[in-house]
Amino acid sequence: MNTKASSAFATQLVISALVMLGTGGGLGFAIVDLRHDISVSANNTRMVEQRILETERLVAEVSGAIAADQSPEVLARRNQSLALGLVQPSEAQVVRVGESAVARLAAKRNAEIFAAERGEVVMPVHFNLGGAKR
Repeated sequence: MNTKASSAFATQLVISALVMLGTGGGLGFAIVDLRHDISVSANNTRMVEQRILETERLVAEVSGAIAADQSPEVLARRNQSLALGLVQPSEAQVVRVGESAVARLAAKRNAEIFAAERGEVVMPVHFNLGGAKR
């Protein structure tokens, strides 16, 4: 009988079974680790979404409080209670702006840059409150 051939086959079988078990275990561990990472990132995302909702709620609450404090009735009551003596502006004093205020102020602030692009010259205005010459 040739016992060496059958034991060599058994050894190869045991080694291949161990390799397959090790590979399967490693793959299983990788899957469990990946699922854990997904769970952690989902929990972090949920916490960030809750913080965003809470911040939006606070912004809405503060905006509502500001709007309530800036109503004409509240301002008139504060004017009387603090004895400031402020009066409502007349319609002649009010200037209505039809365009975007942000765009208009940005263009005014950067007039020198935009004029240089068009080849124009803008002379800035300086106010001297002390009367001294520059």
